[in-house]
Amino acid sequence: MAVKSTLRPAPQSRALPKDRFLNRELSRLDFDSRVLSMAEDNGRPLAERIRFLAIVSDGLDDFFQVRVAGLHEQVDATLSLTSSDGMTPEAQLDRIGDRVRDLIERQSATFNADIVPALGDAGFKLVNTDDLSEADRDLLTQVFQERIFPVLTPLAVDPAHPFPYISNLSLNLAVMVRDPMRHKQRFARVKVPPLLPRFVGLPDGERFVALEQVIALHLPALFPGMEITSHHFFRVTRDADLDLDDDEAEDLMAAVQAELVRKGRKGRAVRLEVGPDMSPDVLFLLLRELELGSEDVYSVSGMLDFTGLLSIQVHGPKAQISRGWMPSTQPRLRSEGGTPVDFFGVIRDRDLLVHHPYDSFETSVEAFVEQAARDKDVLAIKVAMYRTSGPESPIARALKSAAQAGKQVVALVELKARGDEQANIVWAKALEAAGIHVVYGLVGLKTHAKLMLVVRQEGAGVRRYAHIGTGNYNAATAGMFEDIALFTADPDVTADIAELFNYLTGYSRQTKYRKLLVAPTTLRSGMLKLIQHEALKPEGRIVIKVNNLVDPEVIDALYRASQAGARIDLIVRGICCLKPGVPGLSEGIRVRSLIGQYLEHSRIFGYGTGPGRHILIGSSDLMPRNLDRRVEAVVPVTDPDLKHEIERFLELELADDTLAWELAEDGTWSKVAAVRGANTQELMQRATLRIVGAEGVAAA
Repeated sequence: MAVKSTLRPAPQSRALPKDRFLNRELSRLDFDSRVLSMAEDNGRPLAERIRFLAIVSDGLDDFFQVRVAGLHEQVDATLSLTSSDGMTPEAQLDRIGDRVRDLIERQSATFNADIVPALGDAGFKLVNTDDLSEADRDLLTQVFQERIFPVLTPLAVDPAHPFPYISNLSLNLAVMVRDPMRHKQRFARVKVPPLLPRFVGLPDGERFVALEQVIALHLPALFPGMEITSHHFFRVTRDADLDLDDDEAEDLMAAVQAELVRKGRKGRAVRLEVGPDMSPDVLFLLLRELELGSEDVYSVSGMLDFTGLLSIQVHGPKAQISRGWMPSTQPRLRSEGGTPVDFFGVIRDRDLLVHHPYDSFETSVEAFVEQAARDKDVLAIKVAMYRTSGPESPIARALKSAAQAGKQVVALVELKARGDEQANIVWAKALEAAGIHVVYGLVGLKTHAKLMLVVRQEGAGVRRYAHIGTGNYNAATAGMFEDIALFTADPDVTADIAELFNYLTGYSRQTKYRKLLVAPTTLRSGMLKLIQHEALKPEGRIVIKVNNLVDPEVIDALYRASQAGARIDLIVRGICCLKPGVPGLSEGIRVRSLIGQYLEHSRIFGYGTGPGRHILIGSSDLMPRNLDRRVEAVVPVTDPDLKHEIERFLELELADDTLAWELAEDGTWSKVAAVRGANTQELMQRATLRIVGAEGVAAA
C-alpha cells in the first residue's frame, strides 16, 4: 500500500521585491541603540548601566575601525558598489554619521544627567579641576610630579618637528602655546598614557578627577617658559582591519605580526572625536593633518571614551550589577559522596548539554580537559580555539600537563581573530614552548569553530569524546555570555570532528560529513535544505537564534518558506537584514532581539515539530563570512530530552516581555510591552537552581 506524502508540492517561485533587505550597517547601529537603552534605564543598577554605556563605546570603536573603514575604501576605489538594500557607500556613510551623532548625544546626556550624579550618590564623585580648592590642587600637583609627569612626552609641531602620528583610539590633548619672546603660536600634542588609571583620587576617597584634566591643569610644567593659550581633548579612530594576504604568507604568525605593526602605524584615520569647545583653528589643523573631512568629526559633550568608566568600583545598595549569581554544576556532573564524577562515563551513558553562564564552565569544560589530561588512558587531545583566556588559564595548564605526560596534544589557534591577534600570538607561543603541536588554521579562512576531541584507549580499541559549542574556551566570557555546548561520544559526530581536525591540521579535501554541517563546504547547503523542507510541509515551523542574520540567500529562503505558509520565529541579537511582516513576503515571520545582563551568544537552529524535528547548535551566524569564509561547525542534537530542553529555552525567549525587542517591517525596533514580566535570564537562573520546576519555567 502506497504511503501518501505529507509534503506539499514545491511552491511556484515568485519574484521577490528588490527592496526586501534592511541595511547591514544601520542595523548594526540599531543594536547599539538597544544596548544604550539599557544604560538609559534608571531602574537598573548603576554598575550595570555603566557597563552598557562602555559596551556602546567599545562597539562604536570596532564599528569605525572595520565597517566605516571598509566603506571609505569602497569610496576610494571609485567602484559603483551598492549594498544589498541598494545604498551606495557614500549614502551609507551619510546615514551612519546621522545615527552615530544621535547615539553620542544620548550617551553624553545619560552620562552627564544620570551617571555622574548616581556615581556621586554611590561615593564616587567626579569633579572638575575648576571646582577644586587650593589644597586639592596642591595635592594633584604632587601626584602629577610623582606619577604622571615622568611618563608624558609632549610633541611639538614646527619646521623641525613634523606633525606626530596619532595612535589609534588614543586620548590626546591638542595644546596651543605661545613663545612670549617671539610671539609665535605653536601646536603641540600630549598623549594621555593609557596605562595610567583614568581617574585620580583625592584624599577624601570620594572625589575623583579625570586623568586628562589633571594633565591639562599642569601643562605649564610640560612647556616651561611658554604661554598656554588653549587646550582641547581629542581622540582618533583608525582603520584596524587586517589586510592579510595569507595566500602569499610563508609564515602566518610573522605575517600577522607584521600586519599588526603596519596597521598600528599606517591605518588611515576614519573618525575624530572632539570636545564641543574645540577652536576652529585647532580643528582645521587636525583635519588637515589627519586627512579627514568635517563629516568625520564627532563632537562629544561628555567625557571622551566611556570604556574608561569600567575602571570605577562603585559600592552600596544601588551600585550592584544585579543579584549575585554563582553558576551551578550541571546536575549530571555533580559528585556524590565527595567522589569526583567520571566525565567519560557520563558522556558514554548519553549526550550531555551545558548552558553557560547558568551551568558552570569550571565544572564542565575545564573539568573535562583536566580529567582528560590526568587520565592515563587518554591518548590525544585536540582543540580549536578562536578567543581564549590566556596561557595561564586552567585549560592551558591542563593542555601543557597532558603534553608533558606524553599525550598527543594539538591546539589550533586562530591568529586572525579580530582584536585578539596579539593575545593569540602570545597564547600560541606559550603552548609551543610547552611541547604542544600548534597550528594556525587554513589559508584564506578563519577557523571560528569551537571544538575539542579527546581520544581514549578503552579495551581493545579507542573511543572518542567531543565538546562542540557556540562559545569560546574562555572562562571570563563564559560568565558573561549566554552559550550552549554539547558533550558527546556519538561515533558519527566524533568521527566527523576527527576528520575536520585532519582537514585543519593537514592536507585534506574533506567535503562530506556524517552529521556535522561544516562551513565552507556543507553548512550553507544544509541550512538551505532544512529551510526549504519546512516550506514543503503543510505546517512548516522554523525557530532560529543567532547573533546576526545578513546572508541574502538564507534570507530569501526564509522569505519563500514564509510565502509557502511556514511559521518562522527569529531571535537575532544584533544585525538583521530581513524585513518581517511584509504582506505577500513575510507575514509568517517574527523577529525579536533580547538584550540583558548576559550577552545572548548561542546559535540554535530549530526546524519542524514533533519527533522528526531537527535541533542544531554551533558556532556559525547566518552571514556570508560565516558560511563562506570561515571554518564553522554545527552539530545536530539528537537526544530527545536535550532537544526538549533547548526547545523550552527557545519558548522562554519567544515569551520574554522584559528583555525583548521586536522588529517592524520598516526596520524600526520597539521594546516589547511588559505584561507578565517574563525575563528569560532570570527564569533560567531560577530553573538552574531548581527554584521552580521545569513545567513552571515553561509556563512562565
